[in-house]
Amino acid sequence: MKSVKAISGLLPHFSSFCLLRESTKNDFTAFTMTITLIGPGGAGKSTVGAVLAQRVRVSFVDLDRQFTEHHGDISAYILRFGYDAYARENVETYCSLPHGPCVVALSSGFMTYAERVHPEYVRVRHRVEASATTVVLVPSLDGEQCVHETVRRQLTRSFARSAAEEEAVIRERFPLYVGVAAPKVETMQPLDLIVQDVLSARRSRAKLRLRGSR
Repeated sequence: MKSVKAISGLLPHFSSFCLLRESTKNDFTAFTMTITLIGPGGAGKSTVGAVLAQRVRVSFVDLDRQFTEHHGDISAYILRFGYDAYARENVETYCSLPHGPCVVALSSGFMTYAERVHPEYVRVRHRVEASATTVVLVPSLDGEQCVHETVRRQLTRSFARSAAEEEAVIRERFPLYVGVAAPKVETMQPLDLIVQDVLSARRSRAKLRLRGSR
């Protein structure tokens, strides 16, 4: 009788262990290929991407950081060569990324470049938009709240433009990003909840794709 009671007492702990193990397994399953984080500046792509990659044990690639390592400071590069030259080299940097499972954070303007900027750009952009592994990060899906929070966040950065310039940029880009046919995750919440939302969105979209292919 004591043995039965002892086993019964362990069942809740065993169930919790199974749920945790299944959750972890699902996290790894969801990231067997590259996941791409897109969104406006200040959305939290770099911060979320680093934590997300650590959570699922894959590498994290920040496209801005990759560009800086190869070409130096982005603002200085744009001042010297112009925005189109920067965009062209940024697409080239993306195309040269190594293959394999990872989390990639794209530059804030990556999805807004002119189609002529690089021979591969249209194909790359369409692939990102159509991918089941793309997730859009925005501070808020409410336009005005997103504008206010984006400007607030951007002004804390060393490379920030004026408040008026930052507002003009996010007002132009907000409809473009919310219009992408990919899951949207709001980032005005604790970091662990953002990561969990990204994981949940990724799994849900993967399941929909799987059902649609049958």
